[in-house]
Amino acid sequence: MGRLVTARSTRHWILMNSKFSLCRSRRGPLGAAPVNNGDRSNGFTLMELLIVIAIILILMLMAIPTIGSLKKKANETSAINSVQTIAKAQLQYESTYPANGYACALTALGGDPAAGAPSPTGAQILQADLAGGYKSGYIFTISNCTKVTINGTDRYTGYTVTAVPQTVGKTGDRGFCSDQFGTIKYDTAGGNNCTQALQ
Repeated sequence: MGRLVTARSTRHWILMNSKFSLCRSRRGPLGAAPVNNGDRSNGFTLMELLIVIAIILILMLMAIPTIGSLKKKANETSAINSVQTIAKAQLQYESTYPANGYACALTALGGDPAAGAPSPTGAQILQADLAGGYKSGYIFTISNCTKVTINGTDRYTGYTVTAVPQTVGKTGDRGFCSDQFGTIKYDTAGGNNCTQALQ
């Protein structure tokens, strides 16, 4: 009788041990010794982790040029939109201050509303970043202003607005230009020698 109780206890202990064991080695049949698989753990080995990290790094290096290209494309699109915004602001400026004609500086199209009412030197038409001459990796300027003098007052009848990348090849590849007629052209070298019409 004592031998039967011992056998049951041992079997019960083996069952509990097989269910709740935290041992990482694989067990064989009930009551058998653990099967040795070279002490292979359930986790990853250092070599496997290094291979996974290397694959992730390779994928990231492949994606970096694509990300850079997308960023430049976004900057160029923003520059085109900004040139159009400046052209619209120039039309509004000419309509508001007909004696002055167009503005010959971005600062004249900008201005701080807290500084007072709009004026020919601060029309408060453009937002601050664009009036400051820099937005989304591009530098904006108004130049080549043509003027006529009427009753001792200069009236600007023409202008050129340019948008060039701050760093050619990094923040953008092309330069963009427009004038009082609103046509946008671009320079493939990233400068302000715009000869090709934007389509």
